[in-house]
Amino acid sequence: LLRRAHLSDDAMLMIRRRIVVIALFAWLPLLLLSGLEGRLLGGNVAVPFLFDVEVHIRYLVTLPLLIAAELVVHRRLRPLLQLFLERNVIPGSGIPRFEAAVASAFRLRNLVVWRQYLALDAATWYATPSTDGSVLSWAGMWFGYVSLPLFQFLLIRWYFRLFIWARFLWQVSRIELSLVPTHPDRLGGPGFLANTAYAFAVLAVAHGAMLAGLIANRIFFLGASLTDFKVEIAVVVVFVVAALLGPLLAFTFQLAQAKRTGLREYGTLAERYVREFDAKWVRGNASVDEPLVGSPDIQSLADLGNSYEVVRTMRLAPITRDAVLRLGAAALAPIVPLLLTMMPLEELVKTLFGILF
Repeated sequence: LLRRAHLSDDAMLMIRRRIVVIALFAWLPLLLLSGLEGRLLGGNVAVPFLFDVEVHIRYLVTLPLLIAAELVVHRRLRPLLQLFLERNVIPGSGIPRFEAAVASAFRLRNLVVWRQYLALDAATWYATPSTDGSVLSWAGMWFGYVSLPLFQFLLIRWYFRLFIWARFLWQVSRIELSLVPTHPDRLGGPGFLANTAYAFAVLAVAHGAMLAGLIANRIFFLGASLTDFKVEIAVVVVFVVAALLGPLLAFTFQLAQAKRTGLREYGTLAERYVREFDAKWVRGNASVDEPLVGSPDIQSLADLGNSYEVVRTMRLAPITRDAVLRLGAAALAPIVPLLLTMMPLEELVKTLFGILF
């Protein structure tokens, strides 16, 4: 549908056009219909349309972020996948299975998932309470049957894509990878997978914005406090980090096996070398003409020790502290402005400076 409407192409470009058209299709009719019904700025409703922070953030911030994240992930993940082959992480015998996993992911991506859910139970610009239940306004009908399902469709499509990504990583992890325990990334080679945090950062911001809009409405119209939502904020941050980085745990078994093998093999090598070094330089078996100062044996001993240390500190998943903090910060960023509901801007700035410096 997007291609037929000239809102997308095979490279997923035309991102600005797609954002403007879809966001306005979901939000502009709500503005116009609320104005026609006198619910734009006030009227007889508790929450006029222009004061409904949640709906504006949902369709003018979160929805564009969900669409923009598609292009960001598309551009950043494809080069990352090529690194499996460029860095020889996938051995020659496993390339057919790797290509099959890629093809399977593309087939799943082209499926369509649809879900419609409507829950309107508050006296707002889109519904009026009555003895028989809430009565939808014209704006409420567009909101409930067009804007909300459109937003949910984009959101659920993202969850489906995350499922595809997780399934692809699981399939690749079933291939016997060519891991080198002494690789400096301390992951045997596939350390580049930690960079997926950069690709999914926009999606994390979108989830934070969605929660920020929900909290803002309850603070402004129901008298709630930001501290009342500590659990919800923590759950969203944990969910975002787990959903985006959790699939990388599929490589844990192979990485653990590579670490055990590396410790055994490099331990045996180190044992042989240090015994020969000890016999030569400590027990007096070195040639009289061979000087100790400047001998490459000492440098080799140090290099061997560094290599063994790399193997010993090898991580069991391509997940870094920086990646976790980056995604957590991205999810929290849209919620930070709500701190202004608890303290003045000047006091907030002083507090933040005190934490940082």
